[in-house]
Amino acid sequence: MRKTFLLLFFSISLSQESTEYIDGIAAIVEDRIILKSDLAQMINMAAIQNKIDPRQEPGLFIELQNTVLESMIDQKILLEMAAIDSIEVTEKEVEKALDQQIELLVSQSGGEVEAEKILGQSIKSFRREFWFDIQDRLVSEKYQQQLMSSVNVDRESVNRFYFTYKDSLPVLPFQAKLRHLLVSIQPSDSAKQKTIDALLTIKKKIISGGSFSDLAKEYSMDPGSKDRGGDLGWVNRGSLVKRFETVAFTLDEKEISDPVETEFGYHLIQTIQKEGNKIKVRHILIIPEKTEDDNKYYFNFSNLLKDSIKTLDGFKLFVKKYSADKTTKEIGGDLGWINPESYPVPEIGQAIKYVGMNECSPPINSKLGFHLLWVEAVKKGGRPNPSENWPELEEMTLSKIRMDWYKGWIEKAREKFNIQIKQ
Repeated sequence: MRKTFLLLFFSISLSQESTEYIDGIAAIVEDRIILKSDLAQMINMAAIQNKIDPRQEPGLFIELQNTVLESMIDQKILLEMAAIDSIEVTEKEVEKALDQQIELLVSQSGGEVEAEKILGQSIKSFRREFWFDIQDRLVSEKYQQQLMSSVNVDRESVNRFYFTYKDSLPVLPFQAKLRHLLVSIQPSDSAKQKTIDALLTIKKKIISGGSFSDLAKEYSMDPGSKDRGGDLGWVNRGSLVKRFETVAFTLDEKEISDPVETEFGYHLIQTIQKEGNKIKVRHILIIPEKTEDDNKYYFNFSNLLKDSIKTLDGFKLFVKKYSADKTTKEIGGDLGWINPESYPVPEIGQAIKYVGMNECSPPINSKLGFHLLWVEAVKKGGRPNPSENWPELEEMTLSKIRMDWYKGWIEKAREKFNIQIKQ
């Protein structure tokens, strides 16, 4: 791509107030057009996702623009080929992918307001304009996956890959195959009632004319939404904890619930707006106080469980009966293979090096409660080798072979199409 074209989009993205799209054509693939405005939008999205600030990293940003345009040209080629094979995606698939894209953008931008500033338009406008782009992306991805599904590897390919690249393969982290039993610390009945009374008092203040947003900033204990006045934004059905979601979707617009108990504490919930299977909702969370006596009681209970567990089968039975982790209690507390250095519950990661193999650990305290751990196996980490890391090597080999195959395929496909890149 020509440098003048790259600098044009560099200047677009430097606008701090908004992104001003320049009308015109960036490229043409047969009869399919790539607009400069669409390209600029895709570049901005890619910059957000890759955390590239054009003001701080202009060189990386220019490389990103080139990559994005090449990718959009390739997508147009895939769409041409997919049309011949009648590849289609459903409206539901497009909506789901669009929701995920918006959630990712909002998360990586630091909030809905920040995302709209970077995009230069409202989320609602972006959703409307980007719908067909998402549809095209899904069709092209589906066709690409169909093309590459026939490309596989055998044992000889993996061995050849290993001996060719063994000195440059990525270092794998230490991993442990882990199970846990979570004993959550429950507050006393009196603490729960005190919390309920506090939320009912707040509800009366709101009904009397108080600001939900201001009261959420003052009282809510949800660090993720407190500073936004309790606003959780637009959420889809199925993305919230069950009890919260049931109440939120049954409330009338602007109605405020009575205190609702979930595993996080007690909530006042207000559903602001409804659109099909999604709602705009806000809440005030208060967590009942847990005393030192509560901690002692559940620590002692965890120790009793630990002393009663002698085998892996016994651990699984106790998990099913006592674990507060609903996502793993029916599968014996199985957390799979984890990297202790990056595990989201740091206390578990830190404790693994002190836990013996195939035995129940002492209680490990975290903000979730007390964990009993069972380490089934470990992978030492380091450079992968066939005897210890065959699945990982097989995956690396397949990825490399498919990538090489696709590069060759798309280069040949490009020769069949009239491609014009404009200034």
